[in-house]
Amino acid sequence: MSGAGMAVLSMCCVQFGAAWSQPASQSLGAPSATAWRLIFAALLLLAWKRPALPRRAGAWLSVTLLGAAMAGMLIAFFAAIRTLPQGLAVAINLLGPLLLAWRAGSGPRRGWWPLLALAGILALSRHGERWTVDGAGLSWAVLGAACWAAYIVLLRRVGEQCRGSDGVALALPAAAALASPLCWMAAARPEAGMLLRLAAWSLLMPVLPYLLELAALRRMSAASFGVLMSLEPAVAVLAGALAQGQSVTPLQLVGLVMVTAASLGALSES
Repeated sequence: MSGAGMAVLSMCCVQFGAAWSQPASQSLGAPSATAWRLIFAALLLLAWKRPALPRRAGAWLSVTLLGAAMAGMLIAFFAAIRTLPQGLAVAINLLGPLLLAWRAGSGPRRGWWPLLALAGILALSRHGERWTVDGAGLSWAVLGAACWAAYIVLLRRVGEQCRGSDGVALALPAAAALASPLCWMAAARPEAGMLLRLAAWSLLMPVLPYLLELAALRRMSAASFGVLMSLEPAVAVLAGALAQGQSVTPLQLVGLVMVTAASLGALSES
């Protein structure tokens, strides 16, 4: 499979996995369900890959912070899509990487991309005669954007301090360890069947996306990969429509195009 195909498959795993696992988030609560998912994902990943342990304290700190960003990003995303349409939540999350790209950019249209993204998010927030945004969902989505930005910055740092992909492979167990206390904050005690489903969904997110993205980056440039990942809000809208029956208005489609264009524009000038 080509690198582009792997990147698209990774996005599908993330967004359809998120849509299909919504009953678990509703039943257990998003923090608890995500913590269980991270634990299963860490166990599966460690069974596949045994990363070398870093020797420097600074590397361990970076790995731990990366794990915290990873856990925060997933918990915030799953909490946000409990009350927000999935495409809108992903579009808000995308503000984190977009603002990083905007800060690194120097092109003549640099200042327009965040404004275009915000206009697109406003369009995505409107469904017919009503707004689809609530305070809690918006707060979780903004937290997810901040964690995504932190994840990107820390990923670069860990890549410099650890060998190959070992740092990222260690960050997932760190995320699971940090999130594990949330398992006991569930709204209801998870049954065996629910735990089995969470283990299966952990393959779709985050295990398979992690493996697919690593493989894709070996086959294509980081710039090309970033352009493809700008399509994630569109994949999220598709997953929300097919898996959860979320309808999309023409205005929201315009908003989706605006957010994607803003992301592509920021990437092109970074």
